[in-house]
Amino acid sequence: MIKVLFFGPVADRVQTREMQVEFAPGMTLHDVIAHIGMQYPGAFSIVSFIAVNQQQVHDKQTVLHDNDEIAFMAKFSGG
Repeated sequence: MIKVLFFGPVADRVQTREMQVEFAPGMTLHDVIAHIGMQYPGAFSIVSFIAVNQQQVHDKQTVLHDNDEIAFMAKFSGG
């Protein structure tokens, strides 16, 4: 299983802070984004930071492994 975490406005759009995605050999970050995006259109349009196992990634073709953790975050602003 892949553990997927959502923070801030991204969590609001998917209506949860965490979900599990079934792992499949050869699965990429893009595959997870496409799978979740089908259920929650527009959820990733505000994502500005993606981490896999607590390391920032930019390449959506990053190959995932069983038990990986992915985090999606939007830009935060405050005053």
